[in-house]
Amino acid sequence: MKTLVEYIITSIVDYPDKVSIEEIKEENGFTRLILTVAPEDMGRVIGKQGRIINAIRDLVKVKAIIKKEKVLLTLKED
Repeated sequence: MKTLVEYIITSIVDYPDKVSIEEIKEENGFTRLILTVAPEDMGRVIGKQGRIINAIRDLVKVKAIIKKEKVLLTLKED
C-alpha cells in the first residue's frame, strides 16, 4: 500500500525527494499511512477542494478492500 501511495505522490509533486510516508500499525487493526510532502507541494497534493487527496484515498481504500485490510491515509501539515 505504501508503494502505491509513494508512486502516485512522487508523480505529481515538484520535489519527490521530500516525500515521506510513515506506516503505523494501530491496535484496532488499521494501518495508518502518514504522508509528508514539501510545503510547496501541499496545494498540488490537496487539489481544489481536496479532490486530489480524496481521489488518492479512494484508490487506497479500493486496494485495501481487495487485500482485506483497513488503511487510512493522513496528510501531515507542518
